[in-house]
Amino acid sequence: MSDKMNVQNQAPEISVEEKLVALYELQKMDSQIDEIKRMRGELPLEVQDLEDDIVGLETRIKNYKQEIHKIESDIKACRTKIKEADALLKKYETQQNKVRNNREFDSLTKEMEFQSMEVKLNEKRIKAAEDELKNKIEALDKVQKGIEDKRSNLLQSKAELENIVAETKHEEENLRKMSEEIASKIEERLVIAYRRIKTGARNGLVVVPIYRDSCGGCYNKIPAQRQLDIKSHRKVIVCEYCGRILVDEEIVANVNTLLENKKVLKK
Repeated sequence: MSDKMNVQNQAPEISVEEKLVALYELQKMDSQIDEIKRMRGELPLEVQDLEDDIVGLETRIKNYKQEIHKIESDIKACRTKIKEADALLKKYETQQNKVRNNREFDSLTKEMEFQSMEVKLNEKRIKAAEDELKNKIEALDKVQKGIEDKRSNLLQSKAELENIVAETKHEEENLRKMSEEIASKIEERLVIAYRRIKTGARNGLVVVPIYRDSCGGCYNKIPAQRQLDIKSHRKVIVCEYCGRILVDEEIVANVNTLLENKKVLKK
């Protein structure tokens, strides 16, 4: 039962010429899909970069707000200490008027000096904290303005991208469907090889015609005997330099006619 299912899932056996036609047709479909992607240009990457930038700026804003809150809390704590020190100074000053000996007077004097130093120290801390607070607030304002600009740019880029996607969505879906249908006719090992080469190909070309006795992908010269082998359609032949699948003019003409009849070939 399992063997029967595997046979059913395999592409039907076709001739080498039919394989080459199917492979070149698959290439033409995928090239048109690639062209649609190129129409979008750098917009998808631009949108992603803007989204990443906004996330980074949001994190920075959150950190600035936390730092500002801490500085404000520190200033509040310093002011509380100043009030407490002032209260003690008044208390010790009153007590000095009621001392019974020099030792008590000196002890209170030292306490008052300590509290006076505590006031000055906290006033100094408040001054430094207020300067830091001012800098943090200015930095926060700058980041908040920056994030608004980024959000505005993101909305614009997203709208532009969505328009392009909407305009080409139906065409791309049809091309992908046709690409899958064509791939289903080709044996799996060839499709896997095709996809692997396409992933590494700089221009996305896997199946290329011979152009002026050269490979249409890397432009290296193809020997005359190898060209005859390609024209014979007896086996799938790849370029010995770049590994792309090579087809002759007859295959190209057959596929172009086929796609023109299907009305999917772009001139």
